[in-house]
Amino acid sequence: MKILIIGGTGNISTGITDILIKRGEEVFLYNRGNKKIEGAINIVGDRTRYDIFERQMRELMDKIGRFDCVIDMICYTPPDAESLVKVFGGKIDQLIFCSTVDVYSKPAPKYPIKEDFERKPSISFPYAFNKAICENILEEAAESGKFHLTILRPAATYNDTSTPISLLGPGTALLKRIRDGKPVIVLGDGTSFWTSSHRDDVAVAFANAAGNTRAFNKSYNVTGDEWITWREYYSTVARVMDAPHISFVCIPTDLLGEIAPNSAKWCVENFMFNNIFDNSLAKEDLMYKYTITWEDGTRRMINYHNSQGDIDNATEFPLYNLIIERFKYFSSRLVEELSILDR
Repeated sequence: MKILIIGGTGNISTGITDILIKRGEEVFLYNRGNKKIEGAINIVGDRTRYDIFERQMRELMDKIGRFDCVIDMICYTPPDAESLVKVFGGKIDQLIFCSTVDVYSKPAPKYPIKEDFERKPSISFPYAFNKAICENILEEAAESGKFHLTILRPAATYNDTSTPISLLGPGTALLKRIRDGKPVIVLGDGTSFWTSSHRDDVAVAFANAAGNTRAFNKSYNVTGDEWITWREYYSTVARVMDAPHISFVCIPTDLLGEIAPNSAKWCVENFMFNNIFDNSLAKEDLMYKYTITWEDGTRRMINYHNSQGDIDNATEFPLYNLIIERFKYFSSRLVEELSILDR
C-alpha cells in the first residue's frame, strides 16, 4: 500500500512508521523535516500553511498516484480538518484520524466509556473541543463518500523517553522529588482512576487499521487496560525507583486550579476525571493488545532517564513546594480554629 503519514516522527507516529516500513508498505512522511526515518520518503513542509500543503499534496499525488491510506497524527484544529477534506476528498481510499478520548463528555454517565458515548467536551478545554469538531468535519466528509474514515482515540500515551505525568511542573522534577522522598500532590483524595498505555502497543492498532476494511467508518478507543488510582500510579514509580514510601498531599482540584490556573489547567479539565475505557472494538478489529504494564513501562522510563542523568540533575519546580507548604499551613490553621466546635 501507499501510505502517507502527516507527522510520522512523533510519540505514537514513530512507532506506526516503523511498523509499516517493516511490513513492506510504501511510506511517505509529511512534516517539518526535523527528523528523518530511514525507509520512508520524507517530504518537508508545514501543514498549517494550507495553500502550500495542499499544493504539495496535489503535486505528490499527480506524480505517484492515489494513496491507499492517509494517517493524520497532527490534525488539531478545524482548519486542519477542512484542509484534509479539500485536498484528499475523493482522491484516497481511507483516512485515519488520530483523535483523543478527551472528546467524550466529562464526567461520563457510566463506565467503561464506549465509542458511542456523548462527545461534547467543554469549550474551556480547547485541545478536546477542537478535536471533537475535527471528528465532526471528517465524519461529514466520510458520509458524503469522500473517503472511508477511521478514528482512533488514544488516552495518555508514553514512550521510553517520557516521564510519568506531573500534575505541576516537569516530569523529571517529579521523579527527583519521588526519589528524594518529598511529598507528592494528588487531586482530591487521589483515588480517581487513570490509565496509560505505551506507544509500542498503541502504534500496532494504528498500523493494523491501515487498509483494514473492518475499520472503515468506525471509531476505536485505544487505551490502557489497567485502571489505577493516582496514588497507585505514583506509588508504582516509587517502587520501581526503590524510593521511600510517598507522603501524599491531597488538594481539591478546584482549589489547585485557582492557585495555579496555568500550571494546573489540565488537572481541572482532564486529570480529575476517571479514565476508564472499553477497548473491545480495537481488540476485535485491530488486534490491539495491552502488553506493557504501567510498572514495566515505568521501569523503561526510569532506566532511560537514569542513563541520561536527567533525574538527579533535574531542577525543582518552585511552585510545587510553595503550594504544599502554604496548603499545609492554612489547613492546620483551619483545623486549629474550627475543630474545637466539634468537641
